[in-house]
Amino acid sequence: MKVITKELSYRTKGNTDIIELSADLERLLSKQEIESGLVTVFVVGSTAGITTIEYESGLVEDFQKMFERLIPQNTRYAHNDRWHDGNGYAHVRASLLGSSCLIPLVDHKLCLGTWQQVILVDFDNRPRERKIIVQIMGEE
Repeated sequence: MKVITKELSYRTKGNTDIIELSADLERLLSKQEIESGLVTVFVVGSTAGITTIEYESGLVEDFQKMFERLIPQNTRYAHNDRWHDGNGYAHVRASLLGSSCLIPLVDHKLCLGTWQQVILVDFDNRPRERKIIVQIMGEE
């Protein structure tokens, strides 16, 4: 078994900004020695998350609104009381979504459904530079 670790970087707007990663991941994976195995996509930081979704404007809007209904920005968070940075909601949202996604890799391609894309969601209350770690494990 071989393990390859790569890094991608994205500039985000914050405020539940959603960035589609699948095309960049496919380009990166097509150049690697590992043909089949597992790919972990992990965002560094505690106010962003990674998942899969059908990346189309209606669902993106629905996804953003769902987080506001479940974990509203304008409510009291103990984190904000302590740190005064106003992003307590972002930490809670990110922990609910999760920081990584594990995807099978076959013939240098992610095993995603027709309408399934990998996304980065930045919940923070300001623009950020987000680092994505892509770890590929498998056989050549």
